[in-house]
Amino acid sequence: MYEKALERAAPDARAEHQLGRLNGLLQEILPVNRFYAAKLGTLPYDLGWDGFRSLPFTRKAELVEDQALAPPFGTLATYPPGDYVAWHQTSGTTGRPLVVCDTAESWDWWTDCWQAVYDAAGVSRADRVFFAFSFGPFIGFWSAHEAARRLGALCIPGGGLDSRGRLHLLRQSRATVLLCTVTYALRLAEVARSEGLRLRDLHVRTTIHAGEPGASIPSVRARVEQAWGARCFDHAGATEVGAYAFACEVRDGLHVNENEFIVEVVDAQGRPVSEGETGELVLTSLGRAGWPVIRYRTGDLAIMGNRHCPCGRTLLTLPGGLVGRADDLMIVRGVNVYPSAIEAIVREFEVAEFRMVRTRRDAMEELLVEVEAAAEVAQALRGRLRERLGLRVQTLAVAGGSLPRFELKARRVVDLRNQPTAHSA
Repeated sequence: MYEKALERAAPDARAEHQLGRLNGLLQEILPVNRFYAAKLGTLPYDLGWDGFRSLPFTRKAELVEDQALAPPFGTLATYPPGDYVAWHQTSGTTGRPLVVCDTAESWDWWTDCWQAVYDAAGVSRADRVFFAFSFGPFIGFWSAHEAARRLGALCIPGGGLDSRGRLHLLRQSRATVLLCTVTYALRLAEVARSEGLRLRDLHVRTTIHAGEPGASIPSVRARVEQAWGARCFDHAGATEVGAYAFACEVRDGLHVNENEFIVEVVDAQGRPVSEGETGELVLTSLGRAGWPVIRYRTGDLAIMGNRHCPCGRTLLTLPGGLVGRADDLMIVRGVNVYPSAIEAIVREFEVAEFRMVRTRRDAMEELLVEVEAAAEVAQALRGRLRERLGLRVQTLAVAGGSLPRFELKARRVVDLRNQPTAHSA
């Protein structure tokens, strides 16, 4: 079970706890896990921190290639196929989906990690938790649902319904907690307005979001809270590693669940970054022996924080949550820009939906932001983008309802740079 008291432990005590868990994991998996036996060879079972940091990184491309060579599981599964009870796949946002499976024990660990998310958001057995997802092989919905059930909360599945149907069920069930992507929370608010429904008249008091950076962006969080009249919490997880971070009541970024994960933040060369610097999250899962990852480069970018939070937790903080993904970076006229930085500014305006269109003029990349908004809003947004980013970004007002809507992770970046007919601003 999740040890809540460790959230406030002294860093040295937690480091000792982590090292003990790590060596126990290595002792269990190395004799039988073909992937890590080949990758790591023979290791002492009293590995110290210097020894840990000398271990090679694990990358998603390795796991994808491993499964391609030995389908369907590859060689990462520690135990025989009959020991696994749950099949998941990554979303495939950045390439070929990766299959990930859990034993009953590993699945219990997943849901233990989710207890930390719910506890920090104040969710209890008295709540009615609504899951606004179409349930499929993506792990996030299932783990959140199982953890809420174990908590004793009433679980209300919203799969198989359109947005209007989900709003009706939210009202009928008097749900108090909503789980979905932050994009879909704003989409539900848009549909509610068209239906003449006031979300603030519902009973939802807490929303929890993952899958995209939005809930830790103040302007986005404010839009959600204004629409729903509820407190908005961020959360981060990945199919390959687990539910690894959550927002506390302070809601100034995320805490990494260091009770269950070893976290590193590194630069492109794999060197640790300093506090205040941005780097890639590297995670080691300590409780998932059935499908382990050691020093896994997640591709998620975050700002290195510290262990001093007004909430009293001594877990590492990631100020501002996830910045984005390493492969999301856009370089426009020599300026590095992440989509989350654009969204943070767009959400300060009355914009129903938006997208970013990347084009090329001669050898120079151009960026156009299309917004479902009035022309004067698009013009004001153009000035704000230039002021904040130090970059000229063209904006265009488009007709309401003309841009795509998303239930899961929003894909708001359209790349037309290599198309000969691509329009430019």
